[in-house]
Amino acid sequence: MTWLIALPVMLPILAAGVSLGLSRHGRAQRLLTVLVLTGVFVDAVLLLVAVDRDGRAEVAFGGWAPTLGITLVADLLSALFLSVSALVALAVLIFAIGQGTPDRAGTGIVPFHPAYLLLVAGIALAFLSGDLFNLFVAFEVMLASSYVLITLNAGATRVRAGMTYTMTSLMSSLLFLTAIALIYAATGTVNLGELAERTAELDAGVRSALGAFLLVVFAIKAAVVPLHFWLPDGYPTAPAPITAVFAALLTKVGVYAMLRTQTQLFPRDDTWWLVAAAAVLTMLVGILGAIAQDDINRLLSFALVSHIGFMLMGIALFDAEGFTGTILYIIHHIVVQAGLFLVTGLVVARTGTAALHRLESHDPREPGPVPGVQGNEGTPPVVTALFLLPALSMAGIPPFSGFIAKFALLRAAVADGGAAAWLMSAAALVTSLLTLYAMIRVWRAVSAPVIAPAGRPSLTLVATAGIVLVGLAIAAGAGPLADLSERAAHDLLAR
Repeated sequence: MTWLIALPVMLPILAAGVSLGLSRHGRAQRLLTVLVLTGVFVDAVLLLVAVDRDGRAEVAFGGWAPTLGITLVADLLSALFLSVSALVALAVLIFAIGQGTPDRAGTGIVPFHPAYLLLVAGIALAFLSGDLFNLFVAFEVMLASSYVLITLNAGATRVRAGMTYTMTSLMSSLLFLTAIALIYAATGTVNLGELAERTAELDAGVRSALGAFLLVVFAIKAAVVPLHFWLPDGYPTAPAPITAVFAALLTKVGVYAMLRTQTQLFPRDDTWWLVAAAAVLTMLVGILGAIAQDDINRLLSFALVSHIGFMLMGIALFDAEGFTGTILYIIHHIVVQAGLFLVTGLVVARTGTAALHRLESHDPREPGPVPGVQGNEGTPPVVTALFLLPALSMAGIPPFSGFIAKFALLRAAVADGGAAAWLMSAAALVTSLLTLYAMIRVWRAVSAPVIAPAGRPSLTLVATAGIVLVGLAIAAGAGPLADLSERAAHDLLAR
């Protein structure tokens, strides 16, 4: 199993170096990246099967002891998230190739593929890291590669947005490094396995302070309100596939790190009121911000913030049922969020605008291009259908994956029965209704400028349809997936 654990990290890093050498050979770069990400996805699925059959496994590189060496650990949770993330990263890559995003480098050197491969390596390292310092390294790898991607062929606006994103990420990294130093000073290790034992021996006040420190660090990275300010300005300015992969994966890595560290290092036996308050605030502030937007990308970015609150809901409940709901919600949201941003990319490519007031100004009784936007072709019916499916899932309409994940969270809240659980449930229901309103508003707007579909399906359309189908497959396979998530949740609580 050693190679199965190491390959998702090592293969993209090695391929990034090779890809940099192929900078002037776009076709070879594209082929290499597709092959590597396909390999990472296959490896992740095999790893998931292996840990489900044989249990948790770890690898210590170079024979060094865990405290000094690099330790990678695979369990049900990490393998599950890695599989879904690799699949979405592959689909977004195919969309980007179809759209021509990687080839738009004025210098002749194309940094998209090396940066994209490093981003995937960073995400894999975050999921598989067995110690806090390597988790920090994973976030830095993601930050460096995402800055390259977000500012690729950028104008002043995108560079400014990229700087906001980078400065915020650097601030959270400094906090993370400080937290690691404090934890090492208190326990003498940064290995998660050893920390699970040593943090239990700490004074209760010190333990709570260290747990709160890490909570703030990962709350910034996950865009939890009120630490979300960087996301709605940073993500929408990037090209569609870059926004899609960032929205789908990067905030989820923050939630994963929160879930992993709080359950393993700072377990508790009661509902966490602090996180419950953050969950309610994140759900309501995010969705109210979304319905106030005129730009579809900004609307989806605020909706992304809002739905991070659902993931916090399970963490606040801090029991197996709650964690099961959070795991299901993360899987559902990775796929649905990527699908919505990719469909928006198709709409903008066809109509030349993401402004709702321009799209809504079109008379639906007269199919054709959007008035006032030169050179646009209107939105074909298949694109509006592709938006509707993940939009309904996002709102939690049955029988889509969003309904299944929300039902699991609400069931956990009812089982808890406390005041915090009922408060979060009420916020979740209100947020779901407002999400439905926001999604219908966007769908009506993109449905207005309809023309007949022309020619054969493009690569971008195929990739988007593939993501939407994965979302439907998650709903169809809800039973086995819920079972897997429940076992992963119980593993988290095994102290």
